Amino acid sequence: MHDHDHCGHDCHHAHGPQHIYIYSPSSAVRDKAAFKRGIARLKALGHEVEVDPDALATHTRFAGDDATRLAAIHRAAASGADVALISRGGYGLTRILPGIQYKQVAKAIARGMKFVGVSDFTAFQSAVLARTGATTWAGPALTADLGVQGEPDDIMLACLDDLLTGHGEGSGWRMNAEKPLPDGRPAVRDIYVKQAQLWGGNLAVLCSLVGTPYFPQVKGGILFLEDVSEHPYRVERMLTQLLHAGVLAQQKAVVLGQFTNYQLAPHDKGFKLQSVVDWLRTQIKAPVLTNLPFGHVPTKVLLPVGAQVSLSVEGRDALLYWGHAH
Repeated sequence: MHDHDHCGHDCHHAHGPQHIYIYSPSSAVRDKAAFKRGIARLKALGHEVEVDPDALATHTRFAGDDATRLAAIHRAAASGADVALISRGGYGLTRILPGIQYKQVAKAIARGMKFVGVSDFTAFQSAVLARTGATTWAGPALTADLGVQGEPDDIMLACLDDLLTGHGEGSGWRMNAEKPLPDGRPAVRDIYVKQAQLWGGNLAVLCSLVGTPYFPQVKGGILFLEDVSEHPYRVERMLTQLLHAGVLAQQKAVVLGQFTNYQLAPHDKGFKLQSVVDWLRTQIKAPVLTNLPFGHVPTKVLLPVGAQVSLSVEGRDALLYWGHAH
C-alpha cells in the first residue's frame, strides 16, 4: 500500500449498488440544499437511497423530539439497508441512549448493516460497542461531507466506496513532523501492534459518557480521538479526564485525528496543541500518534469502531489495517 493511498484497494469483488438509509438521530437539518445535494450525489453514484420519514423533522434544535429520533434509529435498523448514514451530527444522541433497542441494532449489524457517522454519533457508536460489542463505522455525514457545494473530498469518497463495495482493508497516513524527544529518540517510535480493538471518536462526546453504562471498557485497545471548536487547553482537560479515569493507561496506542476550528489567545503564551501532545506523552507509556485523517475536516477515512485492527508505524508513516472487515 502506498503512502498516499489512504484506503486499501487490495480485493476486487464488486457488490453493485447499495441500499443507503438516511436518518437524523441528532440535530435538526438546517441546510436543506446540502441534504438534497448529498442524496443526489449518492444516487448519481448508482445507489438506492431511502430517506427516513422524519429525516427533516425539527423540535427546537433537534431533528424531532426524543421519541421521534429513537423511532428513526429503529426504522434504520429495520430497513434492511446496507448502510445507515446520519444526515448530520450536532447534539442529541446522549440523551436518548437509554431508549435504544441495542439487540435490534446488533441484529441489523450481524446481518451486514453498516452504521456510519461522525461527531455526536460517537455516543451511539460507544453505546453500541459497550452494550453489544458490535462494530459501527466512523465516517462521513450526509450534509457536511456528501452535500458540499462543488466536489466532495476524493479520499473520503474513495474510502466510502471501499466500504460500500467491501474493499476497505485499512488506512495509511503521514504523521506530523515532530522534534525528537529531549533524549534524542523520535517523538513516535516504530511500532507494530497486532490485533487490538479500535474505538473512540469525538473527544468531548466520549468524555460525556465516562462513568455511564455507555462508555466502552476497552483494555489493550487503540483509541482514536478528534474534536472541533475546542481550544487546546480544553482538549488537554478532557484528555486529563480520560487519564485520571484510568482509560488512557489501558490503551496500546492513542491516535489523534484532526482538532480544528479553535483560536489561540494572547494568554496562551506559546501553549498550543503540540504542547498538549508533548504533555500527554509524559503521562502514558503508549505511543501518541498524530494527524490521522479523521475529524471535522473534508478528508476523512472510514474506521471500524469496535473491530480488531493492527497498527504499524515506520518513521512518519502510520497504517491501521483490518483486512476484511465485512
